[in-house]
Amino acid sequence: MKLARPQNKDISIVMPCLNEIKTVGECVDVAYKYIKDHNLNGEVIVVDNGSTDGSGAEAKAHGAIVIKEKRKGYGSAIRKGLKYISGAVVVIGDCDTTYDFSDLDGFYYMIADGACDMVMGNRFAHKMEQGAMPLSHNLGVKFLSLCGRLAFKTDVYDFHSGLRSISREALEKARFGTIGMEFATEMIAEASRLGLKICQVPIVLKTCRYERKSKLHTIRDGMRHLTYIIREANFHRK
Repeated sequence: MKLARPQNKDISIVMPCLNEIKTVGECVDVAYKYIKDHNLNGEVIVVDNGSTDGSGAEAKAHGAIVIKEKRKGYGSAIRKGLKYISGAVVVIGDCDTTYDFSDLDGFYYMIADGACDMVMGNRFAHKMEQGAMPLSHNLGVKFLSLCGRLAFKTDVYDFHSGLRSISREALEKARFGTIGMEFATEMIAEASRLGLKICQVPIVLKTCRYERKSKLHTIRDGMRHLTYIIREANFHRK
């Protein structure tokens, strides 16, 4: 992946954002506090993926670098943000308060210390807050993660975790092509293809404290993940 900015920071925290005005500011604040508390040189990049509620302006008011991505899709937003990182370690996390940006030690130090190339959060290793994940989504993630483990020969338990990190060096080697939610699977597939060392850390999935409409579509997004897994598994067998 070709990056647009040189490395001059320790950490870049990238948050895809679509109509998260009630939560994005808090997430940016917590992320910057983590950076400050750990004496790191870092940045928070919020990728506004077509918000209509002022999320971009809110993120900017809290000190984030705001990048706009007109092409809709989870993958599109993250790929756009990744292009503009300047950190040696890149943390990716949703800005809806379901993930804890004050607890990034495993995601940062395991890469900074050279132990891993990528770190995945595992939401199933700890008890989730009640209501944080619908049963249909819980079962779907476990099934698709099993398919991904078999297809890409990896032990990653939670393929769809919204909190993960990757080294800049690994990112520069990666080739990404998806634009939707299946990008979460593609990152792991690409890491496996490159022979990167993937580590996993337990995380707690929290409920969003604000009423909102979920952006996940269980059947549609699940089929996109499954189609990607089948296509890529068949390709690698040839």
